[in-house]
Amino acid sequence: MSADRSVYCPGPMSRRSFLQAGYMALGGLGLADLLRQRVLANSLNPQAGNREDTAVIFIWLLGGPSHMETYDMKPNAPSDYRGQLNPIATRTPGMEICELLPLHAKVADKFSIIRSISHEDSQHARGSVRFLSGRKTQSVNPVSEFPTVGPIVAKMREHRRVGVPNYVASSPRAYGGGSAYLGESAMPFVVGGNPGAPGYSVPNLSVSNSVKDRLDDRLGLLQSFDNFRRDVDLHGSMQALDNINEQALGMLTSDKARQAFDLSQESDATRDRYGRHKWGQRALLARRLVEAGTSFVTMYMNNPDIPGTQKNRIHSNWDIHAINGDLYYDLSVRMPPFDRAVSALIEDIYARGLDKRVLLVVSGEFGRTPRIDVKPGTKSKVMQPGRDHWPGAMSVLVSGGGAPMGQVIGSTTAKGEYAKDNKLDPNDLLATVYHFMGIDQNHEFLDRSGRPMPILPHGSPIKELI
Repeated sequence: MSADRSVYCPGPMSRRSFLQAGYMALGGLGLADLLRQRVLANSLNPQAGNREDTAVIFIWLLGGPSHMETYDMKPNAPSDYRGQLNPIATRTPGMEICELLPLHAKVADKFSIIRSISHEDSQHARGSVRFLSGRKTQSVNPVSEFPTVGPIVAKMREHRRVGVPNYVASSPRAYGGGSAYLGESAMPFVVGGNPGAPGYSVPNLSVSNSVKDRLDDRLGLLQSFDNFRRDVDLHGSMQALDNINEQALGMLTSDKARQAFDLSQESDATRDRYGRHKWGQRALLARRLVEAGTSFVTMYMNNPDIPGTQKNRIHSNWDIHAINGDLYYDLSVRMPPFDRAVSALIEDIYARGLDKRVLLVVSGEFGRTPRIDVKPGTKSKVMQPGRDHWPGAMSVLVSGGGAPMGQVIGSTTAKGEYAKDNKLDPNDLLATVYHFMGIDQNHEFLDRSGRPMPILPHGSPIKELI
């Protein structure tokens, strides 16, 4: 049985003081500020597998997208279930998707749709914990008590040194997400905003003005670390700062990370194909990062921020209750940039030969109620349609991973209410991800009370994707 044990810094210097000292020793390096706590966690010393070049891109649709308006339409259901949109045929015979996803339809032979995943929790934080960690919780705290998939991958691969961050996300944590008892070392390198915006620079991947000159003299900077080591290495704690040196200085003084984050190196045609908006440029950045060696990338596609839209009829994420927004106006705004970004990413994964080592997953925490609700909007003040939370059925798109594509896996009942064939659990999807990455889902960490906790309590890889 393997387990991960946290360590602390004994002696008269408190942990907080040690972290502050480490930061001062780095002379204000923004990236080192990010990394300084991570290296205090004890290394897992995992045995290297044969799949460490694999990577996952997770497109997270916070709030829960409607399966009935994306990948599991029910044109023969009653009107208050099927809604206002129609299905279209795709490149894959027998696979129909929403008419607002025409670019998806053209690359449908390069993705598969899972229609039969379901779980039991309809609250956002609990549903996210359930979907991303594989565990049930009673907490509605937006910070998970269990580590979610991104932090687990980061922890299992923290020994990798590839010149780019192992785990990158456009937000520190999904609602209900986080690293829990794995500690700060498993949290992502955060790249928010629109990475394609003019003048955009990656936070924490630059050096403060006060130390730019010192970085030009790398030997001098390293000497300052050596001096600090002699002063404070009282309890063998300097191994932590050695790791900071390796990660922070490695990224700051080499071109690999900066180039990976630099979208200006892409052609105008490529950037246009992804879409000159936040979602498109995040998808493009995700592709560049996994190509450069990042193991796990989570990119949020929440508010599309499309100029000229009626803000009182749209919502900030996919949680489109009637009180939050007009479901069909909202989808008319968000679906075109979503369609462009995801289809371009799928197209690129295959065109660039990444489909064997990169797995793309597109999902939210649950689906939406099959029956449409009509209520007055909080902002619009008029009656408008929406759908509420529904974990009984949801659709997940997967692409790449060396798996057979062009599949529809499972099905739901005639009104889209529940899984009908090949009922699957979120843990089965997570087991598929870990299997693809060569990570043992039975590997155990110690939680905060010292109990051994396997990565997944249950779940089996989805056979159609192996």
